[in-house]
Amino acid sequence: TAETEDCTGAGAEISPSPFVGLFSVYYKNTRAMEKIIMNLCASQDSFGAYSENCEGIYAAGDTIEACKKDAEKAIELIKKNLPEDRWPEPIKGDYRLVWHYDTQSLLLNYGALLSLSGLERLTGIHQKQLWAYMHGRSKPRQQQKERIAQALHRFAGELADVEVV
Repeated sequence: TAETEDCTGAGAEISPSPFVGLFSVYYKNTRAMEKIIMNLCASQDSFGAYSENCEGIYAAGDTIEACKKDAEKAIELIKKNLPEDRWPEPIKGDYRLVWHYDTQSLLLNYGALLSLSGLERLTGIHQKQLWAYMHGRSKPRQQQKERIAQALHRFAGELADVEVV
């Protein structure tokens, strides 16, 4: 049997078959750009992030931008200080960081670009409630999180279709 390894080092067995060679080529080509999922969370006075699918990547900063830079620095340090055979699998090739925001971080980050009244019009959630989410006074239910995400995606789609003439 052949063995693959995920970023935590846990192996998964694959049964040998005549297609193993084809699978290897296909697998290598689809891995051209690995996604490293980073979960970003706000605290009272800073932001923190950790990778959900790649062991050893943690970051912090006073701003979201500083936290993102710290994550990139963490990857650089892993590559600098560890032998390549000990690097987590996702950073061995080309990768990109995909950021997942908690609601508070999302609203703090984009609240500077979109007013609470604008967010209210987009989401249908009252400004006072959005403010409470933004400042950690209350946590949104899953339904509210989805409502916010769908509204922002819808708005982003509308912006993507805009052409200035």
